[in-house]
Amino acid sequence: MTTLTDNLEALRARQAVETRRPRKSLLKNLLLVLALCAALIALGVAIRAGIQSRLSDENALAAATLESAAPYVRVTHPQPNESAEEISLPGNTQAYVDSPIYARTNGYLKSWFHDIGSRVKKGELLAIIETPEVDQQLWQARADLETAKANAVLADVTAKRYVSLQATGATSQEQIDTAVDTYKAQVAAENANAANVSRLEQLQSFERVVAPFDGVVTARYTDVGALIDAGASGTSNELFHMVDDSKLRVFVAVPEIYSSAAQSGATARLTLDEYPGQSFQGTIVRNSNAIDLTSRTLNVEVDVDNASGRLLTGAYVFVHLKVPTRVQHLTVPADALIFRSEGLQVGVVENGRAELRSIKLGRDYGTRVEVLYGLNATDSVILDPMDSLTSGTPVRVRAELASAQ
Repeated sequence: MTTLTDNLEALRARQAVETRRPRKSLLKNLLLVLALCAALIALGVAIRAGIQSRLSDENALAAATLESAAPYVRVTHPQPNESAEEISLPGNTQAYVDSPIYARTNGYLKSWFHDIGSRVKKGELLAIIETPEVDQQLWQARADLETAKANAVLADVTAKRYVSLQATGATSQEQIDTAVDTYKAQVAAENANAANVSRLEQLQSFERVVAPFDGVVTARYTDVGALIDAGASGTSNELFHMVDDSKLRVFVAVPEIYSSAAQSGATARLTLDEYPGQSFQGTIVRNSNAIDLTSRTLNVEVDVDNASGRLLTGAYVFVHLKVPTRVQHLTVPADALIFRSEGLQVGVVENGRAELRSIKLGRDYGTRVEVLYGLNATDSVILDPMDSLTSGTPVRVRAELASAQ
């Protein structure tokens, strides 16, 4: 009995041990699976992190590349124009009287007495022309006049004789009428010859070329022995050119917006580069009273006294006109302008990109220009824009390059 009982206990113990072994093996396998999953998850996380890091680096590199490709620009802000009380316009001085001198008779130049720069008085001799043909024609015309006078005297005596014989009946009325008409014809012939003599004498007087007014000789186009053609036709040559520079005219084109400053009688100030710090007083004498449709300007004449002769004809001057009302506009540096087929433009920085704006200019101050419309005072205007600049181009404004001109 004891042996049988022991055997049963041993058998039960062996069965219990064998039952616990599969349970431990299953737990071990489950732990291995969990460890493998954890490793896979960690590997996936690491791969994803690496991919995200690479993508982030690539995006950063692309952004840095784009940023480095955007050019640096200098910018400025438009400034209000405070000097709107006076406008300055270019013009050229012209002589009050400007005249070419032509010959009025044919011949050869015998001598001349004044060259360029000579100041002459009205009627002063400039040159003498030899006219042998005119001289011979005048001699013949005077002889014809003497013949006509003799014929007229003879016809007068004959007519009077016939009239005196009329009372005696020794002559007929027809003879008397013929004698009287012959006298009248001879008197007419005498008058015609006298007129011809006067014409030739006048033509001969043109041998003396004289100054038509007080002035200065600015050009001489002839010399001794030159063939002279009368008149101012296309084949004749100008002998001299004279100007009266005691008073000068200056014609200026005043923009339409400032046409109110061009009132007749208003004063104008003239300045020249050759006289720095000096000015000359002028007066507006007239204007065209019409705006030119092409330039949108008013043609204005300013007269200035030049008795001292300091101003030269043809000189480049600036005419300064007072503006009766203040018209304030913005100004920008001249090196901000862009000249293209689309018209006058400037570049403006907006949100890191360049935008092209069309503008209309007013006055030109040299280094700065007036903008009538197209810009605001807060705009950042690009200075020295590149030729390839277009709207939408990324640009960078470096703080130390920004300008407040």
